Amino acid sequence: MKRLFLSAAAALLAPGVALAHPGHGQGQFTAGLAHPLGGADHLLAMVALGLLAAQIGGRATWTLPLAFLGGMLAGGLAGLGGAALATVEPMILASVVILGALVAMAARPPLPVLLAGAAAFGAAHGWAHGAEAPASGIASYAAGFLTMTAALHLAGIGAGRALLANVVLRGIGGGAALAGLALAIGG
Repeated sequence: MKRLFLSAAAALLAPGVALAHPGHGQGQFTAGLAHPLGGADHLLAMVALGLLAAQIGGRATWTLPLAFLGGMLAGGLAGLGGAALATVEPMILASVVILGALVAMAARPPLPVLLAGAAAFGAAHGWAHGAEAPASGIASYAAGFLTMTAALHLAGIGAGRALLANVVLRGIGGGAALAGLALAIGG
């Protein structure tokens, strides 16, 4: 686990990520890596999901991130295909608020409910990524944003495990929920 956490941290701190926007000659994979870092809503939700997965533990540690990634891939394909999703922004903001609140409350809903929610939230985030995807290099771009999403989940899991059963973990969840509300009101 420590090795996975260090790999996630290295991916977040890689110098190429800072200049990874399309048009900088970095390639579509790197652009995909950078995309989840470009918005607080995406960043907060992905880390909060990792925190929640660590807080619940057991099978949830890996199944919640996998459900999110699966939903994200499906949503990305739908967004790329031009499918309409009028509720994408409210769903993305709801993911931040709800995931943060679940961490803050140390809630433990049934795993099937959490998995369905993670997949639905992942689909909304994926739709946004797919709709904003570049015209070429789609597979490489998708691999990049899925990789960074997994790295952010792993960072959340690592932080959650380090802070497990600590009031700080719950405070971070509450902060994420409040940030999501602020984004919803300010957006």
